[in-house]
This record gives sequence, structure tokens and C-alpha cells, in this order.
Amino acid sequence: MAAPVLRCCCPGRRWALACIDRGSRHGRGAPPGSWFCGKRGQRSVVQQLLSAAQKLRKGEREWTAVVGLEIHAQISSNSKLFSASKVHFAAPPNSLVSFFDASLPGTLPVLNRRCVEAAVMTGLALNCHINKKSLFDRKHYFYADLPAGYQITQQRLPIAVNGSLVYSVCAGKKQNQVISKTVRIKQIQLEQDSGKTLHDDLRSQTLIDLNRAGVGLLEVVLEPDMSCGEEAATAVRELQLILQALGTSQANMAEGQLRVDANISVHHPGEPLGVRTEVKNLNSARFLAKAIDYEIQRQINELENGGEILNETRSFDYKLGCTVPMRDKEGKQDYRFIPEPNLPPLVLYDSASLPANADPQQVINIDQIREQLPELPSVTREKLVQQYGMLPEHSLTLLNEVGLLEFFQNVIKETRAEPKKVTSWVLNTFLGFLKQQNLAVSESPVTPSALAELLNLLDRKAISSAAAKQVFEELWRNEGKTPAQIVSEKQLELMQDQEALEQLCHAMMEEHPQVVMDMKKGNPRAINKLIGLVRKATVNRADPTVIKEILEKQLSSRNVSGPSDGHRSGACET
Repeated sequence: MAAPVLRCCCPGRRWALACIDRGSRHGRGAPPGSWFCGKRGQRSVVQQLLSAAQKLRKGEREWTAVVGLEIHAQISSNSKLFSASKVHFAAPPNSLVSFFDASLPGTLPVLNRRCVEAAVMTGLALNCHINKKSLFDRKHYFYADLPAGYQITQQRLPIAVNGSLVYSVCAGKKQNQVISKTVRIKQIQLEQDSGKTLHDDLRSQTLIDLNRAGVGLLEVVLEPDMSCGEEAATAVRELQLILQALGTSQANMAEGQLRVDANISVHHPGEPLGVRTEVKNLNSARFLAKAIDYEIQRQINELENGGEILNETRSFDYKLGCTVPMRDKEGKQDYRFIPEPNLPPLVLYDSASLPANADPQQVINIDQIREQLPELPSVTREKLVQQYGMLPEHSLTLLNEVGLLEFFQNVIKETRAEPKKVTSWVLNTFLGFLKQQNLAVSESPVTPSALAELLNLLDRKAISSAAAKQVFEELWRNEGKTPAQIVSEKQLELMQDQEALEQLCHAMMEEHPQVVMDMKKGNPRAINKLIGLVRKATVNRADPTVIKEILEKQLSSRNVSGPSDGHRSGACET
């Protein structure tokens, strides 16, 4: 029995009702958010939404979703934004806290030069206009993990504005069409991070760790130019790659170095934008896509049933696969922004405005930073396509998987195999094994050198493709053997005795005359059957291509020689 769900009808824009099979976790063509969860015998929140959607078929209307993002990236710096405290993940609680971080009276902020340079570099890479003068503000709110009762940020005049981020999504039935999309960047601003709140349910108490308080953040605000979870997740992944290439942030989402807040609303085309909700603190691209797609479906379902959308903050419950309310925003919170009195305006220069006798250690030159920009991911992908002749979607995969590009390049350096063959083995066989075992590239038991040696054996036709896969499986077991040792022990070398292989092919043709007749009639399956028989007889040690050539040659010689003399038709003595 099929159940209707709300899904994206065309890439990222229109949402309407469609049907999926209840037996599958994901409906075919459904967005990543439409999945079933919960214990057996219980109905999850998602299932309840899908059940309610059955009533909506008659009143089906088209919907447009609007998604904007606020992304917080931790700046790669040895010290915090306004203090000399060290920055180190997983340090003992409250071991990296200065007097300023704890907001003791009389302490003053000192701006970290490295954080400013990182902000400028990121803005330039994202095509932003860099403001030569930017201001710091105090944003007041009262949480236990914010000792001062305010956060220093850049609300009025941020360091960078009006940029753009270009990202690519794969489309088509086989995901082999690469489509480029652009999302506008409203602004990039410097701000402090807050501390970390730890809830101890067993002791019914809440603990505060201020190690993270005061760590420098880049807040990147993306305009609402996206319309589904896939687009948002892909844009975030592209930004993550850019930050890592620049070295301005490690952007490790698992360690909280990249956190995303998503603003989501739906409306009918041609009508005003709907009321938006904010889903906070999404720390994985997969959960981001699921949360956005679920929230879009939830809002459409609510409106179709005559309800209304509240302007509220929600969180994503990854166990249930749904968003849950945190707090409403109806009574808009007054953050009481005021200029930061302890920090003067941040003034930057370019080559034209740089004072003649300026101390390079006391000023930041925008043009100098521009000249130091490294190669960006988009340029790297173009080079991969041009240099190795790979498909654009393959270049996307190489960069999107952490460490995979470096692995690929190391294999290329050590093998004589063609780049296309290396690409196929890395993206299909190697990456397939990684995903099957849920391992990162850095955790792979197969090294680039081992795969390169295996491909060299294959390239000089010392082993067959089937034998190469068998060797790879042995390498994956990480028994410390080289491909050559495995080939020798398993006796997987290809037959090099051409005469013996020709005799074997001849014998197989003699033993299977009907198959030979089928070959003469042009049946393509017949020759494949003979190839299989010969390979079986050689324990897969014969190259299928060579076998085919020998069989075709022997069949051709038979046709030329014709029937034997004893069976010539019309022969008689006079």
C-alpha cells in the first residue's frame, strides 16, 4: 500500500504530494527528510505526518520552500579572539580560561590579528566586499555559559558583505548531470563563541565549561536562495571545503567547529513569504538536509490542515528524524545592541590607502592577503577534469570525501596505470569498501602504495581484473602482505603460455560443437559461454580479452578452410 508524502517535484523548487512504498525507508524521489523511524509497533512523528497527508490529495497545491542559513565557523587560531587563552579541543573543563574569558572586572579585550586576517581571507575567497572600517557591538542575552551577559559581535558594520558562494549539485536519474547554483552571502562577521553547557541528568545538575568561551568565530550569513535540504547541505559542504583550503577554519563538524542554523518557510508561488522557523545547532550535513526537508513537510502539512506556523526556534532530534520546539520568538527578544566601548573601529588598508611609513605588524593589507589566496576547490576540480579527463561528478566526489583527493594523487604518482582506471578503482572499489565498513580514508587498511602496486600488476597484464579484485580483498584484510606476494601465494598470475591457451581453446570448441554453431550464426552469448568455460578450466588465470581473440581467430580459420575433404559435396571420380 502506498502512502502520499510531500516531496520535491523538481530539483529543489516545488513541493507537492507523491506516493512512496511503505516498505522502504526512503521513498523513491523523496527528499532525505522523508524517512520512517520509531520502534516496531509504534508510530513515529514522521509516520503520523505521512498518515495525515493522505487527506490532502483533493486540495493539492503547489508550494515553494525558502531556506536561508547562518553558519558559525571556528577560526583556526592558537588563541582566542580577545584573549591570550589557548584553543584546544577536548582539554580538561575550565582549563583554558583567562580572566577576560571569565569576565572579571577590569579586564579588557585585545583583538587577535590572526582572526582578522582569517576573516579577510574568507571574505575575499567568497567574492565579498571587504569593509575598510568595521565596528564591534555588544549583543546582550543572559545564559550561564556567557559570563559577561553579552557577546561581542559585528551587527552594524561587519568586516565583509555582499558575497556569493557557487556550489554544484548532481542531477539526473544517474546523478551524472552537474548543475552549478549560486547563493548570495549577506555578510561575514567576527564574534565570540559562548561556553558549553553540560547537563548531568543522573545528578540533576548543569555544569558549565568555559574553555570555548571567547573562541573566535566567523558567522557567515547566507541569503534565503535555497529551497531544499540537499541544496543547503551541498552549499555548506562547499563552504567547508573553501575554509579548509584557506586554512581559516578546520571546519570539523564532529568537533563543533562548524555549526549551522537554518531558517525555513513555505508559501504558494506568487504570494508573500510565509512565517519562518529556525532550526538551531545542526552539526552534520546529513542531519542538516534531513532537518530542512522534514521541516518543509511539517509546515506544508500544518498549513494544509488549516493550522498556522509559529515564529519559533526548533531543534532536530536525529533519533526520531524530526524537529521539536525549543522556544517561540513571538515576543521578539531585545538584544539591546550597543557599540563595544572597549574596542575602537577596525581599520583595514589596501595598497592604495596604506600609509607610507606604516608598520606591517600594526596594519592589515587587503591586497597582500588577496595575493596569498591558495587554490580554491572549484579550481582544483577544473584541473582534475582537464588533467586526468575525469567526469565533473567524479571530481566532486574526490573533493567531497575527506582525504580522498590526496589518496588519489598518491596512487597516481606511484602507478603506470591510466588515470581513468585509477579513478574507477578509487571511486568504485576503494570508496565502496570504505562506505561498507563506515571508515574514513585515513582509517583505510589499503595504502596508496599498495593500490598503486596492484594497478601496476593489472596494467602489465600480470593478473586479470577478477584476480585484481580478489587481491584487493586480501589487502583489505590487512595481513601485511604486498599484492605481489598475494598473487604468488594464490597463484593468480595470468597464463603466459600462448600455445597452451590456444590448445585449450581449440579443445573447448571441439567439445562444444553446438556452441560453435551458435557463434557462426552470430549469437554474442555463445562466445561468452566459451570464454567462461576456458576461464573456468584455467582457474580464472586467463585474460578474457586474449581468450576472445584466440576463439575468434580459430573460428575464422575454420570458416576459411571449410568442411573436411571426406565431406565435400558433389565430389566424384570420372
